[in-house]
Amino acid sequence: MIPDKAPREDVYHAGGDLKKEAHIPSFEKYKEMYMKSIENPDEFWGDISKDFFWKTKHTGQFMDYNFDVTKGEIFVKCMEGATTNICYNVLDRNVHEKKLGDNIAFYWEGNEPGDEMTITYRELLQRVCKFANVLKSQGVKKGDRVSIYMPMVVELVVAMLACARIGAVHSIVFAGFSAESLCERILDSQCSLLITADGFYRGDKLINLKVIADDALQKCRDKGVPIKRCIILKHLSKEEAAAPGSQSPPAKRPCPDLQQEKQKERVKRVRPVPQVPWNPDVDRCWHTLMDGVSDECEPEWCNSEDPLFILYTSGSTGKPKGVLHTVSGYMLYTATTFKLVFDYQPSDVYWCTADIGWITGHSYITYGPLANGATSVLFEGLPTYPEVSRMWEIVDKYRVTKFYTAPTAIRLLMKYGSEPVKKCKRDSLKVLGTVGEPINPEAWQWYYTVVGERRCPVVDTFWQTETGGHVLTPLPAATPMKPGSATFPFFGVVPAILNESGEELEGPSDGYLVFKQPWPGLMRTVYNNHPRFETTYFKKFPGYYVTGDGCRRDKDGYYWITGRIDDMLNVSGHLLSTAEVESALVEHEAVAEAAVVGRPHPVKGESLYCFVTLNDGVNYSRTLEAELKQQVREKIGAIATPDYIQNAPSLPKTRSGKIMRRVLRKIASNERDLGDVSTLADSSVIEQLFQNRCCTTV
Repeated sequence: MIPDKAPREDVYHAGGDLKKEAHIPSFEKYKEMYMKSIENPDEFWGDISKDFFWKTKHTGQFMDYNFDVTKGEIFVKCMEGATTNICYNVLDRNVHEKKLGDNIAFYWEGNEPGDEMTITYRELLQRVCKFANVLKSQGVKKGDRVSIYMPMVVELVVAMLACARIGAVHSIVFAGFSAESLCERILDSQCSLLITADGFYRGDKLINLKVIADDALQKCRDKGVPIKRCIILKHLSKEEAAAPGSQSPPAKRPCPDLQQEKQKERVKRVRPVPQVPWNPDVDRCWHTLMDGVSDECEPEWCNSEDPLFILYTSGSTGKPKGVLHTVSGYMLYTATTFKLVFDYQPSDVYWCTADIGWITGHSYITYGPLANGATSVLFEGLPTYPEVSRMWEIVDKYRVTKFYTAPTAIRLLMKYGSEPVKKCKRDSLKVLGTVGEPINPEAWQWYYTVVGERRCPVVDTFWQTETGGHVLTPLPAATPMKPGSATFPFFGVVPAILNESGEELEGPSDGYLVFKQPWPGLMRTVYNNHPRFETTYFKKFPGYYVTGDGCRRDKDGYYWITGRIDDMLNVSGHLLSTAEVESALVEHEAVAEAAVVGRPHPVKGESLYCFVTLNDGVNYSRTLEAELKQQVREKIGAIATPDYIQNAPSLPKTRSGKIMRRVLRKIASNERDLGDVSTLADSSVIEQLFQNRCCTTV
């Protein structure tokens, strides 16, 4: 599986300076550790577990599992019998045992330049303990689910760690999702409490988060599930008068806001702040609740396989899946992948540009970096606001050494050329990373050559919400890099490539990417729906975890991700279900049928191309088009807004009635070579669709 020697052609190598201090300085060292991790995983992960605090030790074998549905229920277990607390391990241990209390945990950089703060590990621990006590005062206890719908502020980290401290299960919903999507996730996870904020700015755009949250809570009530408590952070409206009878601060009294207590006061915003609707029966002010609360809170000692969080990812059936991760395995895996994939050193300043509403933010903004005592940048804004050089200005400002972003962001910045990059020094950078989708070689070369000046290795990481952390990735000093390749498996990960018949392919090959055994951070189930977990990931090829991605292995053993095999699209690094978008479209009274496919996009990677068949008597118009786009935005969120909508009087179907999406993808990209269309019920549909196709974004 792993080649005896690293290839010598078409590869890039890390410089000698990086190798001198690296945790894994050579390909030979990687191979040695990798073989130990798959041949003796109990010893490999057991040694790593010694770096963490355990209230009680595990009993029996380190990991136990079944991947074969023909042999019984699918399960993965890690360190059964052990008890610990992940919040204790990422905060208390760093403050008290490692004496890192005065080290900066986060540099927070707001949407506006100059809107900034810092928070140390000691301060973060105090804030987390206070908010953990707030949650307990609101009746939250171990095992309860708490929904979090917040912008990229330090309080989001505080909220998720406070949940972990008391054994509550956090379910973070990306703040770009709609009220309908938030409601759906609250109901599915059976959350008892919602934490949100008044609003935030994304560039020039005000997002009135509280209004969206209120809409979601009303939808919950309409479905017979009232949420009794909603805690609101006043991120923008800090001096708003209290509503009569509410627990909001009194008029003109500043909230004891986290940022106001730091060395640098936040910049006064000149933009309008949102009007915050207030329901005194439900709403509680974060700042008032935190006022006077104790900053000591004993952690709840959790079993290894107790749930830590639920995070929803799009499903091919249209209904999002609640991916469930548990305490110990996730902690070990995120800590280890962060340390080794980014080659984290104590002097580093690390910046992941993702949103915590996605798994990347969970694993590589919060849990992984904090478990290593890292100093990170937490960024609220956009890469092009107010200038297209904003990212590189932040790199210089905080002397960032390890930088992790998405190919979408790289392609976006490429459009503006190298000048905005070169006006900043970037001489602190040592390692560059990518995440969210395969990076095309052209973007890789620009990132490596322009941003990293050919001295920073690029770690092109492949992983999923379900995997918890990196599964295919280079290691900065050890792995010779090929532009666009995720290279080799991380420790404990055993990939294979299967053909359609489930036969394992050897050598250079192309097929389904699967994994043969678990690693500690693999998801445990789909929340409240274990049959769906088994069906989605294990039934197609019994004995394997099925990623849903296609993969190619080259003659040197390098792995190349070729994209989703099922009906999923990767738009700007966000995985979207075509079925979910189709469902939103057909809910409009004018639409009889819809089919959604991906069309290549120079920045996003893929764009949403939608074919709609209208009901008899309905005429297609720009007004209808706008309504359909708005419908999708409301049902799913702005990230799912269609780029193209095409009027399709008929769709290409087989004689059995199945829509041929393969053909639709060809039409969307204006490719006339359709392959075999002999099974089409009516081939005349094709030419009509080509004539109607969208040439420009609508």
